[in-house]
Amino acid sequence: MKAGLKHISILVPRGAASLGCIEGAYKAFTMANDFLVARNKSPGFEVQLVGIDLDAQVYDHVFKVQPDISVADLKKTDLVIIPAVNGNWQETISINSGFFPWLRQRYSEGSELASLCVGTFLLGATGLLSGKKCSTHWLAQNDFRKMFPDVVLLPERIITDEQGIYSSGGANSFWNPLIYILEKYTDRELAVIAAKYFEIEIDRFSQNAFVMFSGQKAHDDEPVKKAQEFIENNFQDKFSVDQIACMFALGRRSLERRFKKATNNTVVEYIRVKIEAAKKSFETSKKNVNEVMYDIGYSDTKAFRSAFKKITGLSPLEYKNKYNKEQLAMAG
Repeated sequence: MKAGLKHISILVPRGAASLGCIEGAYKAFTMANDFLVARNKSPGFEVQLVGIDLDAQVYDHVFKVQPDISVADLKKTDLVIIPAVNGNWQETISINSGFFPWLRQRYSEGSELASLCVGTFLLGATGLLSGKKCSTHWLAQNDFRKMFPDVVLLPERIITDEQGIYSSGGANSFWNPLIYILEKYTDRELAVIAAKYFEIEIDRFSQNAFVMFSGQKAHDDEPVKKAQEFIENNFQDKFSVDQIACMFALGRRSLERRFKKATNNTVVEYIRVKIEAAKKSFETSKKNVNEVMYDIGYSDTKAFRSAFKKITGLSPLEYKNKYNKEQLAMAG
């Protein structure tokens, strides 16, 4: 390690991994050195690619990534970045298990750890997330909860920061925690410069606007499946939890308990399919906010706006202006 520099270690996982996360993390910190020099300051970071060994890894059958150093030879670092990995989770964890003792040792000696997108599965497999908060790609949240029930998953978050462990939301939102960490390691001015250079919306903390809700149905509770199907097929109607329970000859408390166990959602949360229908309508139709509201069974404007914003992070009008093709054309 070079004196005076923060040492950044980027893992080169075995198997399928996101080249974008590896390259993006490398660029974020090496370009930060250029930004610092341009401000008449010394470079702040030494960046290395770290493998279980020095074997090059090939991603997408095309891109070869050569580690600079193996875990056996790297005894000290300030930050370890775990990029997104893909494939069967158990297999991916198994072939990368050689990283885990090293990650645990580095963390115990003061290194910080940051997982990007579904790199959280590797971080979760170390046991270091037990009892802690983290995020991951919203699409992988059900799988993550099943595999790591002792972790407090916050799938709406783009960034979590707890006890020297960072995590990020899905896909390209990995840029937000990288810039967040850059600010912690340097200052706000450099974070703003990096955000402008990479054209990243700084201080973005929620991925709710990107979530496409899909109910968890990989379970064997038939009454709950039927309740899910009823909610999905009748989103335009008004109904209560009590009505749904009665429909399937269940007590309310029994339905709520079984529903939560089977789907990881409460019944009320699952009724968000109404909001998913509203989102789709805003994206594709010319209907105004009130028309869409009535279509999905809401009659109270305030209640609809409140529910919509709670789930998406945007007001109905903001969402329509952001994602409707005609609105975008008019803005252009």
